[in-house]
Amino acid sequence: MTKSGRIGDEVTEQSPRRQHPMLTICVTAMAALLVAAVAPVDAHVTVWPQESQAGGRERYTVRVPTEGQVATTAVEIEVPADVRVTGVLVGAGYTYEARREGDRIVAITWTQEIKPGEVGEFVFFAVNPESEAIAWKARQRFVDGTSADWVGAQTDRRPASMTLLTD
Repeated sequence: MTKSGRIGDEVTEQSPRRQHPMLTICVTAMAALLVAAVAPVDAHVTVWPQESQAGGRERYTVRVPTEGQVATTAVEIEVPADVRVTGVLVGAGYTYEARREGDRIVAITWTQEIKPGEVGEFVFFAVNPESEAIAWKARQRFVDGTSADWVGAQTDRRPASMTLLTD
């Protein structure tokens, strides 16, 4: 084995010191990828689509992840005053209750156990207002009696979901 280190000398075996930095880099890179894959993305109650037509009719889907270790039991969406809900899709495995003021639906609560790491989806239909955006305020309830309010501005820790409206 040649270990002179000069260019052109044949090296038949690398010293352990040269292998160790490469191993450290590989392990570090794999750990970073694992953390990125496990980290929640957009891990809060959201309403889709996030862009729709002002004054148009839309099919909205409420996505509810359970990102912690405690199962979600229910989610309630407040319907803004200028939005008119025209229907709620009935699905298997959950129930819903529409709260009304007169003929208008002002809130919808879906009840379903959503285990940690799972995502629930619930659908409703509405007529959009003639405005620039809709802020969907939500309350997520958990099996231990706690709740999370998703009602803040986009820069808050728990932002309300937004739907931008276009002409």
